[in-house]
Amino acid sequence: MTTRTSDLLTMAAPPTVAVVHGIADDQLDLPTPCGEYAVRDLTNHLFQVVVNFQALAARQAVQWADGPDLLTDGWRDRFATETRRLVRAWSDPSSLEGVSETMGMPQTVVGDMVLLDLAVHGWDLAVATGQPYRPAPEVLEPLRALVERLGPQGQRMGVFAEPVTSGADLTEFELLLCRTGRDPGWSPVA
Repeated sequence: MTTRTSDLLTMAAPPTVAVVHGIADDQLDLPTPCGEYAVRDLTNHLFQVVVNFQALAARQAVQWADGPDLLTDGWRDRFATETRRLVRAWSDPSSLEGVSETMGMPQTVVGDMVLLDLAVHGWDLAVATGQPYRPAPEVLEPLRALVERLGPQGQRMGVFAEPVTSGADLTEFELLLCRTGRDPGWSPVA
């Protein structure tokens, strides 16, 4: 059985898993568009997101505190495995019912939040490590709607930075990046 969320995650996960798999060990200290995160930090954060959102799909409590470095032996393959588990967790229709006690918002929104993390942090890691990244076109509209819905709240909570002024000729995904406070032209070279 699948849900809208698991279908979208199925499309969103492969580009991000490919980027994570392509991160070289000597790139872990490089900067990312998330100013306070190096590649290692952001990869650990995304790893934690993938694991925690499995628990959120099952309505279990999660810890967001900094944990141990997850980038130990086999971390790339473990990330791929945990991402498959994430998709399975959100394929249960009950995962989308009601309101998340932990997050205080509808479960459907919580599912879209992990979709946003996969796409945006996939891009963050790709540009930081010089890899290509192309999100599945099917995820763009749900992500745009989520960012519009959560934008001001996300800024107050520090999840999004102030929107970046967008230029002409940007793709739909680049406009989404701008709304989350990212510069689509970001480069690790200052």
